[in-house]
Amino acid sequence: MSKVEEFEELRPLLFSIAYRILGSVSEAEDAVQETWLRFDGSSTRPTSTKAFLSATVTRLSIDVLRSARVRREEYVGPWFPEPLLSDPYQDPARSVELADSVSMAALLLLERLSPLERAVFLLREVFAFDFQDIAEAVDRSEAACRQLLVRARRHMHDGRPRFAADRQERQELATRFFDALKNGDVGGLQDLLAADVQLVGDGGGKAPNFARSIVGAENVARLLGAVFPVLLEIDVTCEPHEVNGQPGALFRDRDGRILQVFALDVLDGRIQSIRTVLNPDKLGHLGPVADAWAVTRELQQTRRRAR
Repeated sequence: MSKVEEFEELRPLLFSIAYRILGSVSEAEDAVQETWLRFDGSSTRPTSTKAFLSATVTRLSIDVLRSARVRREEYVGPWFPEPLLSDPYQDPARSVELADSVSMAALLLLERLSPLERAVFLLREVFAFDFQDIAEAVDRSEAACRQLLVRARRHMHDGRPRFAADRQERQELATRFFDALKNGDVGGLQDLLAADVQLVGDGGGKAPNFARSIVGAENVARLLGAVFPVLLEIDVTCEPHEVNGQPGALFRDRDGRILQVFALDVLDGRIQSIRTVLNPDKLGHLGPVADAWAVTRELQQTRRRAR
């Protein structure tokens, strides 16, 4: 195969590695593009193209993550990964692990790890690389990589998310949730929520957001049941869609522009958390972005007229 053909065949894997390290679609795409430039500019062909490209994209992603962590310390409010609607890397034998590893909850848990621990953990636990390739990717010895993996597993163990394995069960619960949401059915919503459910938004200071996390089934159900029927009145639409391998939805304004994204965590037949991404900087890769401030003003005006 030509260089281009080899690279394009491996592009889904490279993006999936970079996205899991970075939690950013745009930064992952940049890392993949830079990987191509380095591959194309090399005068020699590597013994293993997969190992070479994976190592290159991993090193680039680690460098970007180190600088990104400084920016995240100054981030306004909760920080969530950029929502990913579909993971381009498909491996039927590892489909469950791949879906869980790209979830919002898992990516946030990975924030506990150092960049090196994160890379080693993902390459070994998610993508099943051998230690020789991992050592080359992170420029450490195999023994050091094994130690990094032990530390990463220790950090991840206590908080590791455990999602319902049955995809159909998750989807059925999500369907009932979004139906209740559209109908403003507070009781129906409350029945689907865990007692200690959390509703948390990432606006990054650039979109309307909750002053704090909303906690508890009754509080979350009442808020959602009061707001979303009014959003439908001003022609906001709810488009159920898998988000980061878990049930979720895209909300669009009357012109079809992306307003926000919901991602649901489901466990034991209940919704454990609802994460909303409103920061327009994190929605641009999904299409044109709505003016969330304008939608909020129209929402408030509509609610006042209804009183």
